[in-house]
Amino acid sequence: MISTNDWFTWALLSAFFAAMTAIFAKVGLEGVDSDYATLVRTFVIFWILAMFVGITHKWRTPFSLTPRTVLFLVLSGVATGASWVCYFRALKVGAASKVAPVDKLSLVLVAIFATIFLGERPNLREWLGIAMVGLGVIILGFKR
Repeated sequence: MISTNDWFTWALLSAFFAAMTAIFAKVGLEGVDSDYATLVRTFVIFWILAMFVGITHKWRTPFSLTPRTVLFLVLSGVATGASWVCYFRALKVGAASKVAPVDKLSLVLVAIFATIFLGERPNLREWLGIAMVGLGVIILGFKR
């Protein structure tokens, strides 16, 4: 079993499942509106998470959350929903092998926002890796 503190393994699994998301979504978008497909996907995610939280006995009343926690979880949900709508629209018309990497420009933005808003300080090696991702997105954005 993976330790809940093993962030790198969890992040790699996240990357794997995100990759599978792009492949499955690209195939699933054939013949269906991207916004509707996002809604169907969201229902599936809701039910899977609801079952997981129930089975693992992690449910608690939402009223026990602080207003600050609720605010930022709601804002995160709004951002996630907007991201998914944009992502599925991009997948509908673009190649998954191009859309998914460009979507990962979020990595660069997270590093910048985390530095500005959270006070995080990536080191030079980390900034180099982040810059390479950004450069890769720029290269993908150019047409041949």
